[in-house]
Amino acid sequence: MIRIGILGAARIAPRGIVTPANALLGAEVVAIASRDLERAEDFAKQHSIPLALGSYAELIARDDIDLVYIPLPPSAHLEWCTAALASGKHVLVEKPFANNAQDAAQMVAAARAAGRHLIEGFHYRYHPLFERALTAVRKGDIGRIRHIDAMFNANLPDTPGELRYIEALGGGALMDLGCYCMHWIRTIAGDEPTVVKANARCATPGVDLDIEAELAFTSGPTATLKCSMQPDDGVLLRRLRVRGESGVLEFDNPVSPHAGATLSIESANPFMPQLVSGGDTTFHYQLKHVIEVIKGRVQPLTGGDDAIGNMRALDAIYRAAGLKPRGLPG
Repeated sequence: MIRIGILGAARIAPRGIVTPANALLGAEVVAIASRDLERAEDFAKQHSIPLALGSYAELIARDDIDLVYIPLPPSAHLEWCTAALASGKHVLVEKPFANNAQDAAQMVAAARAAGRHLIEGFHYRYHPLFERALTAVRKGDIGRIRHIDAMFNANLPDTPGELRYIEALGGGALMDLGCYCMHWIRTIAGDEPTVVKANARCATPGVDLDIEAELAFTSGPTATLKCSMQPDDGVLLRRLRVRGESGVLEFDNPVSPHAGATLSIESANPFMPQLVSGGDTTFHYQLKHVIEVIKGRVQPLTGGDDAIGNMRALDAIYRAAGLKPRGLPG
């Protein structure tokens, strides 16, 4: 049994870890910690978690926890991931992995020194439909990749205390939404990009409402990344399009295909659109994979050098757009 502790009563935690743990054999959420004990107690009561604590340090020091789930703001990932790893815990940390590539490298080094797994919560990566899309590209169903388009727009209101609008906490459209786009692009390309150009629209200084970047790969393909947390048309859009020499792959809603998605391929051997709705969530597949990783049966698909590469690319986009990477001096 993999015993899980949660740091922070975050909004993502119920669907990100509690629900999948309740559904899977071999995992159980045994503790929740918040800096506000009353909040931890309320969360524990609502989700039938046995133990509520008022200190992150107290949770990671316990010897009855195997995996720590960290849905804290990116600015807190370095401190609490490294602390949990040093206490002998495996860690599943929410995206984006860190504030910046420098922090990411320290986190990965800490995991290797501790001999523990540190996995980034890019839950989409574990869904069978994304694996099917990736396999199609790698098999050459659309020929050699020419260009990749990735877009993620969401309506995220600027409410008091909303971390996405606070630079010091790791906010910004690129950090919250564009990190997915970058990971889609890098995973499909199987290569690390160079940022050709980028531009951003900001509300408060340093916090991007939307961002657009043009990328290039030494292996040949180019890519366009677009994301917005206040799109002008207000339309939610999550789309990946891969144009190859002999066809096009389109994936509508790759981030949460369990909620409804379409994967289609136009080529000499057409693949009829596949609609997906209901069934197990991306978070279910993610936790199932994490359990297998901890048991030593598979290697993690996200984390390590992959996580450093994603943060390095996000840092480069911010610099190209005239902004500074999160947590670094200007």
